[in-house]
Amino acid sequence: MGHTLLPKRLALPVFASDPLSSVTYATQEILVILTLGGLVYLHYTPWVAAAVVLLLITVVASYRQLVRAYPTGGGDFEVANTNLGPSAGLVVASALLIDYVLTVAVSVSAGVDNLISAVPELHDYRVPMALGIVVLLAAMNLRGIKESGTAFAIPTYLFLVGMGALIVWGLGRTAFGDDPVAESAEYDVHAEMADLSTVALILLVLRAFASGCTALTGVEAIANGVPAFRKPKAKNAAITLAIMGTLSITMFTGITGLAVIADVHYTEDPCTLEGFDCSQPQPTVISQLAEAVFGGGSIPFYYIQGAAALILILAANTAFNGFPLLGSILAQYRYAPRQLHTRGDRLVFSNGIILLAVFAGLLIVAFDASVTRLIQLYIVGVFTAFTFGQTGMVRHWNRLLSAGPDPAERRSILRSRAINATGATLTGVVLVVVLITKFTHGAWLVVAMMPLLFLIMRGIRRHYDTVTDELAVEDWPAESLLPSRVHAVVLVSRLHKPTVRAIAYARAARPDILEAITVDVDGDATSALLDEWDRHDIPVPLRVLDSPYREIARPVVEYVRAIRRASPRDVVTVYVPEYVVGRWWERLLHNQSVFWLKGRLLFTPGVMVTSVPWQLRSAVGGGQSGKPRQAPGDVRRGEIRRGGGSS
Repeated sequence: MGHTLLPKRLALPVFASDPLSSVTYATQEILVILTLGGLVYLHYTPWVAAAVVLLLITVVASYRQLVRAYPTGGGDFEVANTNLGPSAGLVVASALLIDYVLTVAVSVSAGVDNLISAVPELHDYRVPMALGIVVLLAAMNLRGIKESGTAFAIPTYLFLVGMGALIVWGLGRTAFGDDPVAESAEYDVHAEMADLSTVALILLVLRAFASGCTALTGVEAIANGVPAFRKPKAKNAAITLAIMGTLSITMFTGITGLAVIADVHYTEDPCTLEGFDCSQPQPTVISQLAEAVFGGGSIPFYYIQGAAALILILAANTAFNGFPLLGSILAQYRYAPRQLHTRGDRLVFSNGIILLAVFAGLLIVAFDASVTRLIQLYIVGVFTAFTFGQTGMVRHWNRLLSAGPDPAERRSILRSRAINATGATLTGVVLVVVLITKFTHGAWLVVAMMPLLFLIMRGIRRHYDTVTDELAVEDWPAESLLPSRVHAVVLVSRLHKPTVRAIAYARAARPDILEAITVDVDGDATSALLDEWDRHDIPVPLRVLDSPYREIARPVVEYVRAIRRASPRDVVTVYVPEYVVGRWWERLLHNQSVFWLKGRLLFTPGVMVTSVPWQLRSAVGGGQSGKPRQAPGDVRRGEIRRGGGSS
C-alpha cells in the first residue's frame, strides 16, 4: 500500500476540500438567518463571523493534539471509545456516519446551486444533476485514494486561486474607494420576524452563529484519515490541519467582509426580496460577489462560479474518504458488518463508498437537492463528535499526567490538555446552541436517527459476540469425533449429464450408504425416469418420494430429517446437481427449485449440502463463439490477455 500514501499537497484536497469549500455557503447561511428579522440586523454579521473564526481556531488546534496522540486514524471515535467507553464511542460513530452522508448531500446540492446561478436554465434538472455527480464521485473514489487525490487536487487549487483573487481584488477596490456593490443591494427585505424582543434577538443571533458553524464541517476528516498520509503520518496530518485552518479562516473572513461591503442580501425565501423576480433561482452569495467585483458575464465571473461549483462537488470527497475509513474501523471493532473492513482491488473500502453513495442519493431525492432544507440537518453530528472527542482527549491527558512524566513532558501535556479542554467547552456550548436553534427546523431528524444507529451497531456487536461464543471449540476430542456413518443422497430431477456427474462424485466419496431420490410431481415423467434409470443400469438405487400436492422441497426435507431421526449419529450428505450459466437472464430460468431446497436443508442439523456444478457453454465459452467471457477485473488480474485470449 506504500504507493497509495499521500503527500501533503494531495492530502489537502482529499481530506480538507469540505472545510475549504464551506466558505461558499457559511457566510450565506449567516445572512439567511439574520435577514429573517430584516436588513437592520445584518450589522451583526461581522460579530457572528468573528465567533465562528474563534471556534475554528480552537477546533483546529485541538485536532492537532488529537492526531499526534492517536495517529491510527480512529479520530473522535477511537478517542471516545478508549477514554470514555464503548457507549460514548458509538455515539460519536453514529453522529459521524450521519454527518458524512449529509456532507455529500449538502456539498453536491450547493455545487449544483452554483452551476444554476451561472446557467439558470439548468434549474429544472437539479435532482438528476446532483444524483449524477454522486455517482461520478463514487466511481472516481473506487479508482483509489491516490488516483482520486490527483484528480481532485487541480480543482481545489483552482478554487483557492479564484477565492484569493476575488478577495484581494474586491478589498483592493474598496481600499481605493471603489466599493463593489451587489445586485441584491437594491432589494429591500420583507422581514418575517419584525420588532424582535431581546430574547428573540439573542436566539436569532445564536441561530445565525449555529448556521455559520457549517464552516467547521469536515475538520475531523483529517484525524480519521491519518493512516493515508506519508510518514511521519502524525506530523504531516498536523501540518495539513494548520494549512487547512489558515486557508479556511482567510477565505471565510474575506468572503464575509466582502459580503458586508457589497451589501449582499440573501434570504431563505426569494419572494421576501422586494423587487426580485422570485420565479428565478436566487444567485448565491459567491455569485453575487463575483458579479460585483469582476462584472457579470466576465471570464473571472464564470471562473469563480465554475471553481466554486467544482470545489463544492469535490467537498463530498471528504466524506467519501472519511465514511469508508470509519466504517472499516467500526467493522474491526465488530460494530459494523465485516464487509466494510474489506478492501477492493484498488485498495479502497469499496463497500463503504457504495453504501455512502446510496444513502446520499436517497437524501438528495427526499429533499429535492435543496441546500436550505438539508442544512438544517447539518452540523449536529459534527459538534457531537467534536465535544465527545475533545472531552476524551482531556481524559487522555489526565491519565498521562497521573503516570508522573518528567517536567518537560508535563508542561507539554498541560498545554495540550488546556487546548483540548477549551475545545471541549466551546464545542459543547455550540452543540447546545445548535440543538436549541435547529431542533424544530429539521435537526430533530438527526437526533432521532442517532439512537437508532447506536442500537443497530450495538446489535451487530452483540450478534458477532454471540456467534463467536457459540462457535468456540470447548472440548476438542468430543467435538472432533467421526460420525458413525455417512448417508449420501443424490437429488434427481431427470437423468442428464449433471445427474451422472453428481452420482459419480458421490460414489467417489465412498459413503456408507448411497441412494438417489426423486420427487413424484408428474406420474408420467416419473415413470419415464424409472425406465431410463433401468435402461442405463445406474448402479445406485433410485427412491421415489410421493408428493400429492406437487411440492418438491418439503418431501425431500422430511425424508432427510427422517434419516437423521433414525440414526442421530449419522451424517447425511445431500448432493445437488446444478447448472452454471453465464448470462444474468439465464439465472432466472434455472436452479430456482434448487435454491429454495438448499435453503431449507441448510437449516437442518447434521445435514451437509454439496453442490455439484455443471457448466453450460455460456458460462465456459461465452456463447456459441467459444471465446472466453471477460469479467470485470480479469485483465488486471492477468486471467485474460488484452487481446482477448486466455492467459
